[in-house]
Amino acid sequence: GSIALSVALGALVASCFPGHRAKTLLLVAAASFSHWILDLIVHVPDLPLYANSNKIGLGLWRHVILSFPLELILLGLGAWLYVRKATFKGVRGRFAFGGFVIFLAVTQVYANFGPPPSSTSAMAATALAMYIGLALLAGWVERIATVRLP
Repeated sequence: GSIALSVALGALVASCFPGHRAKTLLLVAAASFSHWILDLIVHVPDLPLYANSNKIGLGLWRHVILSFPLELILLGLGAWLYVRKATFKGVRGRFAFGGFVIFLAVTQVYANFGPPPSSTSAMAATALAMYIGLALLAGWVERIATVRLP
C-alpha cells in the first residue's frame, strides 16, 4: 500500500512539472516511501503489513538515548541540505529559517521529554494541530526567507 501511495503521490506531483516528469515521479515516490522505511526503524511493532495483521517495527523509539540524537542529526542534515540550495533574502531570511530549525529542535525536545498526552484523543488532536501549524509555518518561512527561482 505504501508503495502504491508513494507512486500515486509521485505521479500527482510530476504532473505539475511537464519537463521532468519521470525524474520528479521517481524522486517524490522514493522520498514518500522512505517515510515508511524510517517508520519501520523507529516504531514499535504497530505497522501492519496486510489487513491490520502481521505488525512489524524495530522500536528504536524505545531507546531515547539513540533515537533523540538521531532525530536531531536528521533535522540538522535536512537543514544543511536545504541551505546548500536555498538563496536567502538577506539576513532576515537566514534568521527566519534558522528560527524555524530551532523551533523544530525544541519541538523534538518537548516530544521526547515533555509530559505525555492526557488521552489518545488529546494526542491525536495535538498531532493534527502541530502538523497543520508546522506546514503553515514552513510555507510562511519559505515565502519570507528565500528567493523563488524561475
